[in-house]
Amino acid sequence: MQFREPPLNAVRAFAAAARHLSFTRAALELHVTHSAVSRQIKSLEEFLGVELFERRIRQVALTAEGQQFFAEVEPALAQIGAAARALQAQGTARAVRINVRPSFAVRWLIPRLPSFVEQYPDIEPQVVTSTVMPEQAVDSFDIAVRRGREGWPPSIKACPFLKDEVLVVGAPSLFKTHPLDDLRSLASHVLLSAKTRKDDWDAWKKQFGAPRARPAGRLQFDHLHFVLQAAVDGLGIALAPTSLVSHDLASGRLQSPLPALRMTLDRYYYGLSPDAAPEAAYVAEWFERMQAEAIRTT
Repeated sequence: MQFREPPLNAVRAFAAAARHLSFTRAALELHVTHSAVSRQIKSLEEFLGVELFERRIRQVALTAEGQQFFAEVEPALAQIGAAARALQAQGTARAVRINVRPSFAVRWLIPRLPSFVEQYPDIEPQVVTSTVMPEQAVDSFDIAVRRGREGWPPSIKACPFLKDEVLVVGAPSLFKTHPLDDLRSLASHVLLSAKTRKDDWDAWKKQFGAPRARPAGRLQFDHLHFVLQAAVDGLGIALAPTSLVSHDLASGRLQSPLPALRMTLDRYYYGLSPDAAPEAAYVAEWFERMQAEAIRTT
């Protein structure tokens, strides 16, 4: 004879009634009617071939068989519930891999991530830094951000993101001892630059007609975020993208002595991978809001 599993809904109704010793309170817990609980338990008793409850006037009591069955069923239902909650917890944090350059991660994305996490608590942003363009990316990603339209694979639509400019920045303490009031004063400063943007100073000087005097010195670093940290520490002055120093300027960690002399840079673009997680669309929406906020505060 083939064994059949007992109906789970009837088992749940029995466990609730056994816990409360009341069909009425069991019905309230399960959000069903008193008669529905009574029918479920009756069907379970017929299935098992034993009575589980003694029906008394306005109350019920477990039979010996009912007590035995409840002792086994209650922890089993609790285990099923725990297993379901564990899977739900795993599914709650839906990860989105965001591919950006290290300097953009440190200076733009990470300072703003608390805003994203607050708005989307069920999405886990995973920041992946890389210096190569998206078409050369080795690791998979859901959404990427890069400056300019070059280097995007044909499968990804590059959407316009942040507009950007560079301006001169340095530590306030540096400008107290070595003021930078005009272009002639550049010669008294150490110029900081990154290998990836080593021509910025020459382009900037040419655009604004700066004198061709030799600077007090030059320091070059591998990445732009090292350049900006050196500027914060007073090692010299840097040409910094406004997108990456807005927090430093607002907090007073950096100062721009020549704020009107700004050189336009290629704007940023973002793109979603063809196989991006659905949650990547929320990151894109957040990018759009950040862009609109940047325009309002400019």
